[in-house]
Amino acid sequence: MLDQQRVDQVFHALGDANRRSMLERLSRGPASVSQLAEPMSLTLAAVVQHLQVLEQSGIIRTEKVGRVRTCSLAPQGLRLAERWINERMNLWERRLDRLGDLLAEDTQSEPQPKKHERKKP
Repeated sequence: MLDQQRVDQVFHALGDANRRSMLERLSRGPASVSQLAEPMSLTLAAVVQHLQVLEQSGIIRTEKVGRVRTCSLAPQGLRLAERWINERMNLWERRLDRLGDLLAEDTQSEPQPKKHERKKP
């Protein structure tokens, strides 16, 4: 069973376009906070707040060396969202399979019209 609070945090973190943009950049490799902030029209403080949300959700991790804070993806956070989505997909696939089976049974149990049946005068 998934921890619902963690799932909520991950989807909250993914729900913002700025954070998704940062994740896109981090998918190419680690980056400093200033590198992440550079293409965005946000203050450095706003970027840091977004990064805190991502880190608290477990999607990224940060490391400070000297004055530079470097961010990198933490795949386990995204795997949590993937697992939640897959559980829903599997549930619906099973339901649709059962519906298909029921519909197939219905069509097999109906009397089939005879081919080439002639009407008697």
